[in-house]
Amino acid sequence: MEHAYGLYTHIRSNRRRSVALLVGMFVLVYLMVYAGALVAEALSYNASLDWLLAKAWHDLVTALPWATLGTALWILIAYRFHQSLIDAVTGGEAVTRQQQPRLYNLLENLCISRGITMPQLKLIDTDALNAFATGLNDRQYSITVTRGLTQYLDDAELEAVLGHELTHIRNGDVRLMVIAVIIAGVISFFGELLFRMLFQGGFGWRRRGDDDERRGSGGALPAILIAVALIIIAWLSSVMIRFALSRSREFLADAGSVELTKNPDAMITALRKIEGRSELPGAISAVMEMCVDNPREDFANLFATHPSVDDRVAALVKFAGGHDPGPLVLPMRSDAADQADGDEPAATGPWGAPEQSAEAGPWGRPTGPAIPTEDAGKPFLPNRPPIGLGNPHDPPSSAAGSSPNRAGPWGRADRDR
Repeated sequence: MEHAYGLYTHIRSNRRRSVALLVGMFVLVYLMVYAGALVAEALSYNASLDWLLAKAWHDLVTALPWATLGTALWILIAYRFHQSLIDAVTGGEAVTRQQQPRLYNLLENLCISRGITMPQLKLIDTDALNAFATGLNDRQYSITVTRGLTQYLDDAELEAVLGHELTHIRNGDVRLMVIAVIIAGVISFFGELLFRMLFQGGFGWRRRGDDDERRGSGGALPAILIAVALIIIAWLSSVMIRFALSRSREFLADAGSVELTKNPDAMITALRKIEGRSELPGAISAVMEMCVDNPREDFANLFATHPSVDDRVAALVKFAGGHDPGPLVLPMRSDAADQADGDEPAATGPWGAPEQSAEAGPWGRPTGPAIPTEDAGKPFLPNRPPIGLGNPHDPPSSAAGSSPNRAGPWGRADRDR
C-alpha cells in the first residue's frame, strides 16, 4: 500500500479510497436486493434453507440489471434536483454581489487566486454558525453559509471557512459525498420496503406443490433471519461509509484552507467560534454531514461524522504552526447587525461621524452646541465667509481709508488702464 507524504499525496490516496468505498456502496445495494429476494422466496415457499438461498441467488442474477438501472435512475433524479431539495430543507437563497458584497468578494478572490470556477453563493437566514458545499459539477457547485457566520466572523475567519468549503470542491469531496448520500438513501429505501413487506406478509408461506420432496421444508424462518441480518449489515455499512468519507476529509479541507489563505490562525479561531453553535434548525442528518461542523454525536463519537474541534485545532497547531486560543466567546455584533435587530442607531453628524456637543477641535470648526437634529443632514456652513472677497465696484471704505484703486477679489491690486 502506498504511503502518503504531504497534502497532495494524501488527497490522491484519499480519492482512491473514496472510489473503493463508493464501489462498496453499490455492492451494498446488490446485497439488499439479495436480502429482498430471500424474504420473498421464504414467504412464498416452505422449502429447505439451501433451496431458498439458491433460489434467491437466481433471483438476484435476474434482477441485477434492473437494480443497477434503478440505482442509476435514482442518482440521475438526485443529480437534477438535490440542490433544490437541500435549499427547501435549509431555506438557503442565492445571493449576488450587490446583496452580499463582502461575502461575494472574499469568495471571488479565493477562486481567482487558484483559477477555480466561481461556485454559486447562498445564504441561510439563521443565527447558527455553519457552512457547506454541494453540487456534482462546475455548473452545480454552490457554497451556502449562515447569516450568523457573516455576523460573528471577521474577514480573515470568514475567508478561512470559504477556503475550507472551496477545498471540498477542489478535492472532489462534495461530488463523492452527494453520491454517497444518494446511494445510502437507496439502501434505506430498500431496507424500509423489505421490512414492510416482511411484517405485512404475516410470516406466512404457500402450500407445497408436487415437487415438495425436492424442495424440502423448514428453511423459511432461518432464511428470513438471514435476510434481516443482511439488511441490518447493509444499512450499518452504508452509514459507516458515509461517516468515513466525511471524517477523513475534514482534516484535508482544513489544511487546504490554510494552503489557500496562508493563515492557520484564522481557521483555528473560526472553528473555535463555530463549535457548539453550528446546529442548523430543521436540517436532516445528510445535510449536517456536509457542513463544516456537525455537532450531532452518538455512542461516544462512534457515529460522529466530523472529528472534534479540539482534534482539528490540534492538527492545525501541529502541522500548520497555528496558535490555539481555546474556546472563544462570540464578539458583539456589528452596528449593522444591531440595527437589523431593531436597536436604535447612534446619532451621526453630516459626514457620518457621531455628533459631538463639545467644542470644536483645532481645525477651524466653530465652537458652540452640536448641530440641531433637523440640520444634521446639511453640510456645515459658517455664519460668514472666512475671507472677505470684496467687490471692485463697491465704494471705498472710509474707516479703512482705502482708495478706489484697492485690491481685487484675488488679492492683486486693480490698476488704471
